[in-house]
Amino acid sequence: MKWIRFLVMATAITLMAATPARAINLLRDADIEYALRQLSAPILRAAGLSPSRIRVLVVDDSSLNAFVADTQHILIHSGLILKLNTAEELQAVIAHEAAHIANGHLSRRVANMRNARTAAGLGLVLSGIAAAAGGAEAGIGVAAGTSSSALRNFLAHTRAEESAADQSSIRYLTSAGINPEGAVKVQEIFRGQEVLSENRQDPYMRTHPLSRDRLRALQGYVAAYGKEQKTDGTANYWYARTQGKLSAFLRNPNWTLRRADSSATQDIGFMRQAVAYHKQSNLKKAVASIDKALQLRPNDPFLLDLKGQILLEGRQANAAIAVYRQAAAKAPKEALILGGLGRALLAAGQPREALKALESARARDGQDARILRDLAVAYAQTKQPGLASVATAERYALQGRLKDAAIHAKRAEALVPRGSPPWQRAQDILAAAQAAR
Repeated sequence: MKWIRFLVMATAITLMAATPARAINLLRDADIEYALRQLSAPILRAAGLSPSRIRVLVVDDSSLNAFVADTQHILIHSGLILKLNTAEELQAVIAHEAAHIANGHLSRRVANMRNARTAAGLGLVLSGIAAAAGGAEAGIGVAAGTSSSALRNFLAHTRAEESAADQSSIRYLTSAGINPEGAVKVQEIFRGQEVLSENRQDPYMRTHPLSRDRLRALQGYVAAYGKEQKTDGTANYWYARTQGKLSAFLRNPNWTLRRADSSATQDIGFMRQAVAYHKQSNLKKAVASIDKALQLRPNDPFLLDLKGQILLEGRQANAAIAVYRQAAAKAPKEALILGGLGRALLAAGQPREALKALESARARDGQDARILRDLAVAYAQTKQPGLASVATAERYALQGRLKDAAIHAKRAEALVPRGSPPWQRAQDILAAAQAAR
């Protein structure tokens, strides 16, 4: 799958800074998101939350932070994932953010924001738009011109909320059979930052206030609730794989190649080598390395997904199609893999086949800008301009570009049958654009 960055916030919120516009960049990767699902699922169940409804996504930001922006998304900065040392530490971060959702901290804040007369002054627009297709709900971002201080104030938790989340998170970790000591180790990373000036603090400190008293209380919770837990080899593997793949894509390839042999497992090492060689545009070595990883894990759809990406970006579209088909057969519900297959089919000049894969991908994930972009291309190439305009409008809306979204939604309104699901989606976007104005 193509490793991408696009402008989007969690469901129904895009937080844009003043000129020049700036929004949160998400790093979407099927492998990493699957790993985060494996790490978060036992915690979410312990918190009484549904693992199928809450996504853990990675923000492309080297600073240290994690936050919830609504009740369905936990966002973790790539810098924090690379900074942590163990699966238990990453799971402690997830547990803490899950506690904010389970304890209703953000829900109350959003409700207060919607009702406050000062909402316009804070520059924050909240809007949820239902996508009619299949009855699924797709979050559409709304550009809001929000200043960084308003964003920080919105995301910041009170010390009372932090204390409650600390206590709840330790219970979740213990209930899930995860060593809660990781929670203390995470907070120790930030210890001492409260004495720094605000512009030198990591964002985590500004949104999650830490004090010595709070750290002592957290240590007390661990002593009270914690008990000896067995090391979870599966969790450690997925944590190492997440960290290894992130670092391979984000860091210099020479740095990766020097360290690949010291990876937690051989397959992770070969995967990191493949990414590094791919970044150096060495197709032969990249394919050889990913093939070595596949020899160790021949049924791994995510390694196949990476091989498909390497081949597609190496201009080997037909070979990429064959590999993506294997990956999709092994993981038929993975939207990002289906999106990669559709992209490869488009590159090979097979828009009708691409359309099948891309529509299936969109039904599973309506919040991926690349899938919507490729879907618009496939509709245009199969002479369905109305549907192409709807997909383009949705992509612009997802990116917070509501003025552009409205232009394409208006065009779609005249081209698709009145009252149909695509027509209704166009109406939703036009309503959101009007509300934003």
